[in-house]
Amino acid sequence: MKVDPKRQISTYTAPRGAFEIVTVPPIRYLMIDGHGDPNERGQYEDALTTLYPVAYNLKFLSKRELDRDYVVPPLEALWWGDDMAAFTTARDKSRWDWTVLSLVPDWIEDAHVDEARATVAGKGGAPRLDVLRVQRLDEGRCVQTLHVGPYDAEGPVLERMHDEFIPAHGLRLTGRHHEIYLSDPRRAAPEKLRTILRQPVVDL
Repeated sequence: MKVDPKRQISTYTAPRGAFEIVTVPPIRYLMIDGHGDPNERGQYEDALTTLYPVAYNLKFLSKRELDRDYVVPPLEALWWGDDMAAFTTARDKSRWDWTVLSLVPDWIEDAHVDEARATVAGKGGAPRLDVLRVQRLDEGRCVQTLHVGPYDAEGPVLERMHDEFIPAHGLRLTGRHHEIYLSDPRRAAPEKLRTILRQPVVDL
């Protein structure tokens, strides 16, 4: 029986057109850090070229050796910078820092990740394998919403989240802006892209 990890975690759904406050459980991820415009050739493309082969090798290893098959979860990313306006109004992607993420199911051990990494290394073509790591992310309380549309149309939604909803509920931003890409941009039209926008928060 194939398991879909995102269906087992309630915070992988969010309301469209509204904000909600949720508590996100600690989750282990494959992670690769980088900087700069994700639409330009370079670090971001290299990170995905590395992340996906390891994620899929883990899936096949789990099915083959552990008799546990699962759906590879959607791509996720953390985004940050010196000025949050780079995300909301200016959308200056050259100033963005990021970490791409791929969820690792709880039953996968670090030794399995090492085995998958070695398999990918043997095949070549994974340029950022040396900086890939496994790490647990504990975001705790967050505000999130489902955005439907192009990535570049996120700005006004984030402004309302940051400047209206969060302070109105006695909260302030902490941690890093988090996006969960429920749609494949290679297959979905920009106006139909579904992305969960998430922001960790704490009390004022």
